Amino acid sequence: MSQKPFRLYDSLSRQVKVLETQEPNHLRFYSCGPTVYSYAHIGNFRSFVTSDLIVRTARAIGMKVTWVTNITDVGHLTEDDVADAQGEDKMERALRSKEGEQFNNVWELAEYYEDAYKEDWKHLNLVEPNVRPKATQHVREQILAAEELIDKGFAYETPTGVYFSVEKFPEYGKLSGNTQESLRKGVRDVVMDENKHDQSDFAVWKKDDKHLMQWFSPYGWGFPGWHIECSVMARAYLGDTIDLHSGGEDNKFPHHECEIAQSEALTGKPFCGHWVHTSHLQVNGQKMSKSLGNFYYVRGLMKDGVDPLAIRFALISGVYRKNLNFTDQGLVDAATNIDRFKRADETMKAGLEAKRAGENTLGTELEKLYDEALEAMCSDLNTPVAIAKSLEGAKLISKEGDSITLSSAQSAEKFLNLVNDLLGIVRGSFHLQAIQENTSNVDSSRIEALIQERKEAKASKNWARADEIRKALTEEGITLTDNPDGTTSWAQA
Repeated sequence: MSQKPFRLYDSLSRQVKVLETQEPNHLRFYSCGPTVYSYAHIGNFRSFVTSDLIVRTARAIGMKVTWVTNITDVGHLTEDDVADAQGEDKMERALRSKEGEQFNNVWELAEYYEDAYKEDWKHLNLVEPNVRPKATQHVREQILAAEELIDKGFAYETPTGVYFSVEKFPEYGKLSGNTQESLRKGVRDVVMDENKHDQSDFAVWKKDDKHLMQWFSPYGWGFPGWHIECSVMARAYLGDTIDLHSGGEDNKFPHHECEIAQSEALTGKPFCGHWVHTSHLQVNGQKMSKSLGNFYYVRGLMKDGVDPLAIRFALISGVYRKNLNFTDQGLVDAATNIDRFKRADETMKAGLEAKRAGENTLGTELEKLYDEALEAMCSDLNTPVAIAKSLEGAKLISKEGDSITLSSAQSAEKFLNLVNDLLGIVRGSFHLQAIQENTSNVDSSRIEALIQERKEAKASKNWARADEIRKALTEEGITLTDNPDGTTSWAQA
């Protein structure tokens, strides 16, 4: 039987097309992760969840997936929407902020927010990537890439850094439409630097011996440009040409455009066969903004009692290629729908336990509904239809109630497991109810005492002891939820 085709919109060709892989049945997939200068917000996670759904759908149709999603912990500057980013490094600026006062150095800050991001990732029931590389772990490869670009005539050194010559790559702009000519005409802002050959050129390496995170290179002390990081990490783990690359809509330019230029200049091969970009997220009809008080984080919503599965449900309730309005009412509706899956799950489990004899009244219809949900996901991640089919199945299961037969319960179990594998909204290891049930079985007073000891250790700058306590609790399956003021909650995974 031939594999079901997986169709996705490709930002490069600007059409929905079948996702094709170089190696049959093996998807090599790279997605842009966060810059760990703060907590990842729900807008970030909308893009991450899109990548998660791609992986889930690919696996559901029998594909092997090698998924790499990075962590940027250096080189991402504050004004990142121009052709060659300028401003401060986001990591350095975060260290000087009020929230950054708790950290001794920028490395601690990066580690703290990386851990927080990974915790929120689990809360939202995202599947784990095969590799999660960090930019700071691959500086050597970035320096070597800069040297190779210079040797091949695509880059040049100036008193301020190493720059990629856009003029040497005629296809620049093929993804975003921001060609060198349009940049020269002022369609998009560029960084004015008299040392650059052309103002549309962008940095591969920045010379800066005062930067808090710096490495020695043939060009002196400095740090890598943001764009070169993903080029070398994608190549290191997935090869010269990858099958699929995803990210947020705002990554398309300059980040992904520059990735293409660097990577194809380095290898002489196509960088990526398929590009997917997730559209923006609004909150209650407005752009997310700290000044408006609508800047939502996963952990903040959970602290307010929102089930993380409801957050996930809300984030996937709309088509990824359209802007999503994340509303208070949407969260309420999402929680109601998560409860519907929970009730179906409880009905199914009760039926398996009761082992009631009788015919299977659910099997055929549930198989049909799952096939329709999977078909929707293979049609450019049509999550509204996939969710509707899944909820229809949950309703049929719950309707059976106490009279559900063993055979029907077995069909229900298969259906709910398949839906959870596909959409991740039936059950999760960090479901609020599960957290409450699990924590009731541990010695809460001992955990609280260790948390207090850790707080005191951090206050006295005994970082080794604080890390030791966190590590010990992690090994016991205890997850701590921190913010800059300390530990806000804990749960047993």
